[in-house]
Amino acid sequence: MSATLIQEIRSYCIANADAERVKKSQRFFKEEFVGYGLTAPQVQDKVKEILKSNKPDLQTVLEAAPVLMKSGMYEEISMGLLLLDGLWKQFTPETFQTIGSWFALGINNWAHADTLGMFTLPKFLDKKILEVEDFGFWLESPFKFQRRCVPVTLIKHIKKTRQVMPSIIFVEKLMTDPEREVHQGMGWFLREAWKISPAEVEPFLMKYKDTAPRLILQYACEKMTAENKLRFRRAK
Repeated sequence: MSATLIQEIRSYCIANADAERVKKSQRFFKEEFVGYGLTAPQVQDKVKEILKSNKPDLQTVLEAAPVLMKSGMYEEISMGLLLLDGLWKQFTPETFQTIGSWFALGINNWAHADTLGMFTLPKFLDKKILEVEDFGFWLESPFKFQRRCVPVTLIKHIKKTRQVMPSIIFVEKLMTDPEREVHQGMGWFLREAWKISPAEVEPFLMKYKDTAPRLILQYACEKMTAENKLRFRRAK
């Protein structure tokens, strides 16, 4: 079944390839963009068609996804991740373990990491399949996009619970992470936390204003007034 699914995805990508769009897509990525040049609606529509017509089970998608990732083709990986997300009702703790192994295979750009962090991974928390603490070993991952996924995943969690400090404390070690992509994820998370509870988040930002990477503070303070932003400017 997984071989049939892989073939269907690849045939569709080849049939809709656009070399000019591949070149245009590169501007969104620091890494080399390797893909077919499909539009986002083309990818999404095909995923919906497969889920509706083929009705693949979770195991089939979990078997196909690593093969698609090893190809390195952007749209193949995107379809694998979106198919997975469409089968969330079948998720188990073992599904989470399997997803964690994919960062060594082909989750190596912000878009695929954020597909997981914005859509798929929050479902494990929302449906009580996992607890926040189950993401702890991801914070120590050698893969920067796996580390980025943790704060991005927690954005939806804090919006639901309205309790920001437990999650902030959980990811605090990422305030000294060396990678820009993690800085962006942390800053985004802290910005959303600030919207919920400025009184709690601002003392935390003040604690790190002279030591954290500037990009984290830049993102975190983005929605503040100009006057308030000045409080978090690094001392010279």
